[in-house]
Amino acid sequence: MAKSKGGVTVAKVWELCEPIVSGLDRGLSVWDVRYVKEGADWFLRVFIDKPGGVDINDCEAVSRAINDPLDELDPIDNAYCLEVCSPGIERELVRDEHFAQFIGADVIVKMLRPVEGVGREFGGVLKAYENGEVTVEDHSGENELTFHKKEAAWVKLDDFD
Repeated sequence: MAKSKGGVTVAKVWELCEPIVSGLDRGLSVWDVRYVKEGADWFLRVFIDKPGGVDINDCEAVSRAINDPLDELDPIDNAYCLEVCSPGIERELVRDEHFAQFIGADVIVKMLRPVEGVGREFGGVLKAYENGEVTVEDHSGENELTFHKKEAAWVKLDDFD
């Protein structure tokens, strides 16, 4: 499937799910939506979050609430597996609002290519985020690295609580 079609699928699913998830009176929000192929199978993953974290009951409630509307919308041509899950403790920061929300938090970064002096993976404090530019300060407070988020394989929270 072409990347742009996957992006359209994700946008449609997000648009469908967001009001349903927030309307469940559980304090939930949509963290991320991903449509990915793993091996021969396609997965539609809806990541949900709430203060204090989500549990299996939250995931089940959201899955039940979005299943029929997803079938009606029918945004995906091929067979897929729907998964509703938590972003986890070491959640990946993906969207602009994720980075903005966690300025000052400890993060772990894995770069696509090694960076001189730090390698491919390093940790520190998320100091700034603007227009896709991420600034991470090492834990000593002596060094900062600024990079575009597209240069990173991922940026995850470290020891999120």
